[in-house]
Amino acid sequence: MSTTILAIESSCDETAAAVVTDGKLVKSNTIYSQIDLHTRYGGVVPEIASRKHVEKINQVIRTSMEDANATWDDIDAIAVTYGPGLVGALLVGVSAAKALAFAKGKPLVGVHHIEGHIAANYIENDDLKPPFMCMVASGGHSHLVYVKDYNLFEVVGRTRDDAAGEAFDKIARAIGLGYPGGPKVDKLAKEGDPSAIMFPRAFMEDAIYDFSFSGLKSAVLNYLNGCEMKHIEINRADVAASFQQAVVDVLTDNSVRAAKDYGCNRLALAGGVAANSSLRAAMREACEREQIAFYHPSPGLCTDNAAMIGVAGYHAYMSGVRHSWDLNAVPNLGIGERR
Repeated sequence: MSTTILAIESSCDETAAAVVTDGKLVKSNTIYSQIDLHTRYGGVVPEIASRKHVEKINQVIRTSMEDANATWDDIDAIAVTYGPGLVGALLVGVSAAKALAFAKGKPLVGVHHIEGHIAANYIENDDLKPPFMCMVASGGHSHLVYVKDYNLFEVVGRTRDDAAGEAFDKIARAIGLGYPGGPKVDKLAKEGDPSAIMFPRAFMEDAIYDFSFSGLKSAVLNYLNGCEMKHIEINRADVAASFQQAVVDVLTDNSVRAAKDYGCNRLALAGGVAANSSLRAAMREACEREQIAFYHPSPGLCTDNAAMIGVAGYHAYMSGVRHSWDLNAVPNLGIGERR
């Protein structure tokens, strides 16, 4: 007998809902993106994001149900992101999910946003099953996660400061590309030489799987300031390519090292930065060299969406996870943590 989940995601600047059956079949995946709204400010403004979620949440849920040709009788449970993320944005989705679950008499399942990103890999990769190593890289997070089982995770590496996506956004702003930085840096880098400028790669001696991108960010800013002071023309494409290569080298080296050390013959990418073409290519090449199977979601499933929450919600639901009406937004929720 099949199990169908209505999933809701509102952790940052996408209002999303999806209908997912058996943790695999995505019957609908509706996303309202606020990127155009926040571009003028150079980044996400939390209060504006929350207000827009309030405006759009009911419409997005209704559209997703219609696109899936689903009635409430078809829905077995409602899954919702309750952390981590922007607290105001999370509260909109959590409130909507609780109201619907109460009104329709459906079980409520809270889902961790990062665990959702990891679960996005299951949608298109039928042969991917735990255990495996997963590199989660996004605007707010850079984690190396050992996925022991569908609902059992161990964080083996994390960023000490800036997340990879955050660094992309800051450097994009510094070289005049604007927001969102990741896709724009990736595009411009294709026109540049990744070896033109030797920016630093930080490797932690005391925690070999951890990341640090603040030094890299400072090095790029110092390079730009130095060129301006000396009236040297800046090749933005070379800066973008060299910066991107420094990030890719660290993410790839740490991920492959962790996979080998943990005896994993599977390595997956997840999160918004997983859509980066240079990172995918480097990971694929390194995995082929080390005879590790490599997985990643399609670009549309790397950024925030509700389909991934539906998949993670399905596995949580099947393992017996249920939340009560006091479920609240937890902006700093840790991976594998249940509240």
